Amino acid sequence: MSVFMRRAKVGDLDRIMVLERETFEDDAWPEDAMRRELESPHAFYLIAVDDEADDESARLLGYAGLLAPKGGGQGDIQTIAVAPAIRGIGLGRGLMHALITEARRRHVAEIFLEVRADNPIARALYESLGFEEIGIRRRYYRGGIDAVHMRLTVPPAVARPAGAGAAGATGAASAERVALDSRDTESKR
Repeated sequence: MSVFMRRAKVGDLDRIMVLERETFEDDAWPEDAMRRELESPHAFYLIAVDDEADDESARLLGYAGLLAPKGGGQGDIQTIAVAPAIRGIGLGRGLMHALITEARRRHVAEIFLEVRADNPIARALYESLGFEEIGIRRRYYRGGIDAVHMRLTVPPAVARPAGAGAAGATGAASAERVALDSRDTESKR
């Protein structure tokens, strides 16, 4: 498997909707709403694909979306989903890091999201990324499930000079390895 992340396009909509419905069942977004997200200049959606998969339907491994108008100061993680067969390898964390990086590029100071109260794996992922719980939205999801409302104060980018030596390179590689080895999950809004 060779995982490649790229910006989502409207042409990816059919595959995204298959994973959306598989992952979120009753809480899945309608196709027209997802299309508007993909077309919005204020949204940033990524997909992760296995570019070596023979079966076209098996190529989409995950997707994630950020709504953050440039210069608006705030953003929202709209959705994130990872195919069931590859959960736990760090893809969800990788997608989240990419969204946080894009938020920083858009000069976003805070990112918000909602996660199902009954999804401890997703909550743990978000907490490990620095999100903090700021409230509960009662009966937000179908079936009367509460949503935990979370916020991240976007940290500044960390840069090291090119001549940082072996210690700097090892530290960066270790940080990336930790990010990819950590558990991931799917969550929504």
